Amino acid sequence: RNVPGTRCSMIEKHIAKNAPHKHLVFVVNKIDLVPNWVAKRWIGELAKVRPTIAFHASMTHAFGKGALISLLRQFGKLHQEKKQISVGVIGYPNVGKSSVINTLISKKSCKVAPIPGETKIWQYITLFRNIYLIDCPGVVVDTAGDTEADSVLKGVVRAERLEHPQEFIPDVCNVVKREHIAAQYGLPKDGDDTWKDCTELLEMISKKMGRLLKGGEPCLRSAATSMLHDFQRGRLPHYVAPPELKEDEEDNAKVEINNNMDGVKLKKQNLDKIGEEHLKGKETTGEEEKEADTKMNESNDEDDDSDDDDEDEEEEEEESKTKPSAALVVGEDNWDDDD
Repeated sequence: RNVPGTRCSMIEKHIAKNAPHKHLVFVVNKIDLVPNWVAKRWIGELAKVRPTIAFHASMTHAFGKGALISLLRQFGKLHQEKKQISVGVIGYPNVGKSSVINTLISKKSCKVAPIPGETKIWQYITLFRNIYLIDCPGVVVDTAGDTEADSVLKGVVRAERLEHPQEFIPDVCNVVKREHIAAQYGLPKDGDDTWKDCTELLEMISKKMGRLLKGGEPCLRSAATSMLHDFQRGRLPHYVAPPELKEDEEDNAKVEINNNMDGVKLKKQNLDKIGEEHLKGKETTGEEEKEADTKMNESNDEDDDSDDDDEDEEEEEEESKTKPSAALVVGEDNWDDDD
């Protein structure tokens, strides 16, 4: 919903300067929370810089799973001389990093929650025999210039830990349309019975939810916390508008992918299918997910058949000894070639 606000530009610059041999790919998650045209436009903007994959993390109706698995398999073939390849999933808190990993491996291996800070340690997850995914805590860069309100709206800060959550409700009202707020809480959006300011809105929400103090006074703090939770979890629709198309781009609606990786071809995605499972009541068959799972199983089966049991045990012992430590600090030159 906030592509420019959750983009880790400092990490991009750090990789380009200190580890130019590493591949960096954009994965735009939670595309199901914005209109299709917004997702397409942002994919087109990011694809001008580096390869970009649109993604919707889901165990049953995922989007982009096949494209991402195909890309990772190509990385494995491109670096066959390496015993293992570690793929780090990095980004802001609460953007769905653990959910992306769970979607790729088709099981709940990483603990997920709709709140920031759920992932507290580095964790290695096996995708293929020689490809590991690294789930890591969210990255928040101090030099991003975010205000306290920006951090709250991005989901970096937990709403229940705010001392005065009601102070951030005006910022929420500025980015969420009035009709969406009224629909979420069952309130009139116009007329004499609607709210005139944020204080009245919180009073109406607290009474509607039964959040009252002694004497029947509405609890504004509780109502504000609930509203911030709904905002962070996507129940209050909002998005950052993409840049306007230039005149020479308006006639060409196709998204051109900037594939700047030698030996790797990015699978084309049909962005017209974004959100189809939601528009049709989730009646799609999930062909892309089944195809990705089949390919992943075939890859693992091929690896298992290539060696006998004794060689497997020796390789596993060697991998456990040579496995790189899951420690990466932004700004320090401690990047391993295998990561």
